[in-house]
Parts: sequence; C-alpha cells; structure tokens
Amino acid sequence: MAVSKTRNMLVDVARQLFAKNGFENTTMNDIALASERGRRTLYTYFKSKEEVYYAVIQIELERLFQRMEEVARKNLTPEEKIVQLIIAHLSVVKEAVFRNGNLRAEFFREIWKVESVRRDFDRMEISLFRRVLNEGVDKGDFEVTNVRLTAEIMHYCLKGCEVPFIFGRYTARGIDELLPVVRNMVHRHFKIER
Repeated sequence: MAVSKTRNMLVDVARQLFAKNGFENTTMNDIALASERGRRTLYTYFKSKEEVYYAVIQIELERLFQRMEEVARKNLTPEEKIVQLIIAHLSVVKEAVFRNGNLRAEFFREIWKVESVRRDFDRMEISLFRRVLNEGVDKGDFEVTNVRLTAEIMHYCLKGCEVPFIFGRYTARGIDELLPVVRNMVHRHFKIER
C-alpha cells in the first residue's frame, strides 16, 4: 500500500472511531487495532492522537474546498457561482459534522483546535471568493469597489453562519428554502441592473 494510501486509511479509521467513541475515548492503540496495522505503523505517520485528529479535520476541509472549487469552475454566471459557493459551504460543513457523530460535540467544545487547522482553508476560501468577485467585476456584472475586503467579509459572515445552520437555528427547513433567500441577497448586493 502506498504511503499516502496507508496514511489516508489510518485517518479514515481514526475518523470512524472518533465519530463512534469520541476523541477522548479513542486511543492510538484502538486506531492501530481497528486499522489492522501495528502501532509502529501508526506512529510512523502520527506522533500523537491530536495529530491524527488534526488530519481528520484537514481531510474534511479538503473535501469542502474541492466541492467549492468544483462550483467555481462551473459554467455559471458569477452571481450564481457566489450563491452556489455559499450553499456548498454550508451543506458540506453540516454533512461533515453529522458524518462524524460523537466528534460533533468536540468540534464545538474544542473549536480552537479546529481553528488552528482551518487557517489555510480560510485563506483559500477567501481567495476563491476574490476570484469569482473579480470575474463578476471583469464581466461588468458586479460593482464591487474593494474585492479583497468584500471576499474577506463574505468568508467571515459565512463562517459565522455555520453553527446556527448546523444546529437548525434558521427558520429555513433546508437548502431548498435557504437557496432563494441567498440568491436574493447576492443579487441585491452585487448585481448591476441593466
């Protein structure tokens, strides 16, 4: 098995154990046994359980960014790309949290751990928003005077929406109800009327 495949398999086994038992109740030995690899193999890739946990978070963030990158490459108007980026972000974050079962509470209780791993993702997401905003400005669809700042504000606003969305604190019953509201907000704030 290739190095990256072994590492990814160990991370996936750890994610499943963390989801089932929680971070605190999972040991490195549990991960080694469940992966059918020895502790030596596990320690070849990871120095500690915390390092494995960070790898789990990193893979979830990579999934999120891949999904957003797919949206940005679609043949859509810049306005619709922004809408779909927002929806993709919220959807994938919610999927990741619920896929990870018992780890869910720890994501929120230990948010500083998540934040330390998330810095690179945050920069990449802001860059993605900048790219789509610039595309809209270049095409004459958007009137945005400060693209850099607008992208940062969009990112941090969206980040602030994650927890309420995950816990169902919005009155929207799902994405289908949220989509027209997001579309309307984006249209009103960026679209140049002709």
